[in-house]
Amino acid sequence: MLIDTHGHVNFNAFKGDAQEVLRRALDSDIWVVMPGTQYSTSKRAVEMAGQYEEGVYAAVGIHPIHLGEKRHVDGLELQSALLETARPGRAQFLAGFETRSEEFEYEKYKLLARSERVVAIGEVGLDYYYESKNKTKREEARKKQRHALREQMKLAQELNLSVIFHCRKAHEDLLALIDGWNGRGVVHCYTGTTEQARRFVEKGLHIGFNGLILKQVPALPSPEEVVSSIPLERIVLETDSPYLAPPQAKEERNEPLNVQYVAEEIARIKSISLEEVARVTTQNAKTLFGI
Repeated sequence: MLIDTHGHVNFNAFKGDAQEVLRRALDSDIWVVMPGTQYSTSKRAVEMAGQYEEGVYAAVGIHPIHLGEKRHVDGLELQSALLETARPGRAQFLAGFETRSEEFEYEKYKLLARSERVVAIGEVGLDYYYESKNKTKREEARKKQRHALREQMKLAQELNLSVIFHCRKAHEDLLALIDGWNGRGVVHCYTGTTEQARRFVEKGLHIGFNGLILKQVPALPSPEEVVSSIPLERIVLETDSPYLAPPQAKEERNEPLNVQYVAEEIARIKSISLEEVARVTTQNAKTLFGI
């Protein structure tokens, strides 16, 4: 058994076949946690998870890029922000999307998060990739992100839920923000340094790895070095579907079924069996999310 702790099957990329995608995963003994990135996708995740008795769960929250000014985010740009290049060709789901410039409404999200299918607040955090060149605007945007994140961490503690942290080019600020915080959480799609990973683990957080560890991206630390430095007991698996498909995937669009390739790579790096990776990371995810 494996658990994809971060698969956006609630996104429009799966609008036509979400149930088939989830069924493929469940039939392969893979469970899925679907994070929201704004109210609409959070609500959709809750509704979709509610159709299953076991194996499909939701997380609700506002992604930091939805807190800024309304803009079009190109899907190819989004994928290439972490990878040197995307695969040849342009899949339909890479057409992009519009950010909504939403505000975090505590009570509105609290009501949604009370669903028994919700296991975390997320995906929330800090993202300094899409920033204004104007210093004043840049600092205002960062301040807004930090405030929204604190509020969502507060909600997680009130409801005894974990937090799924998004962090891009902001690891030091996130480490400072969670200093003294005693909640449960995971830094998803980890792209920080080995030393920063050690500090996150010391603060009690888990680290989420996906298809990025199967690629050597020049701008990022060595995946082998980072994975090797973290105890297996602090690692959870993810895909970040529909993005970051591993090289073994048949399509540009990623899906939860591909989490098996992440597990295989961690087993290779740590020189342990795939069964051990599956057993420990599955228990990690179950403990983290209370499932």
